[in-house]
Amino acid sequence: MKKIAFPIIAAMCVAASAAHAAGSSNGGVLTVNGQLTANTCDVSGEGQGRNFTVTLPTLSASEFSDAGSFGGATGFSIALSNCTPATGNVHTFWESGATTLANGHLLNNGTATKVEVQLLDKNNGVKSIDVSKPDGSQNSQSVAIASGTANLNYAAQYISPTGGAGVGTVTTSVTYSLAYQ
Repeated sequence: MKKIAFPIIAAMCVAASAAHAAGSSNGGVLTVNGQLTANTCDVSGEGQGRNFTVTLPTLSASEFSDAGSFGGATGFSIALSNCTPATGNVHTFWESGATTLANGHLLNNGTATKVEVQLLDKNNGVKSIDVSKPDGSQNSQSVAIASGTANLNYAAQYISPTGGAGVGTVTTSVTYSLAYQ
């Protein structure tokens, strides 16, 4: 009996493998590409190191009563020093995560309602950053590394896409990476 059972089980496995290998309309192929470079820099956001905090000003919720209202833009910079190599270009990639909303803003994890946080790139004019998009499509502008240093300039602000913001706290976070070219 053992001789019969083994071939049946093997045949079932082969049939299952063949069905899986033939493909199904419920799946596909994931290809992951990447690149690691030798680029390194010492990073300091607002003089606080790699992990830093930006505090927006305290504003009245009534300033965000209209749909699309925004305010409280607070500038911040990510300073790079001791870069190797000492030349090239760099931009910030804002990584999509648990706080990323479909509109590219950041989810408020505080108690204020109907308000989000929007990031702005201030390196070559002011452009809204869309954190929901992939690297290269976020409006994060490249900055030249010169003599081993660079300064990336951004801002964060309150935004109420639907209006009617309620009082409370606003807090969020986002992970960033430096992309070297």
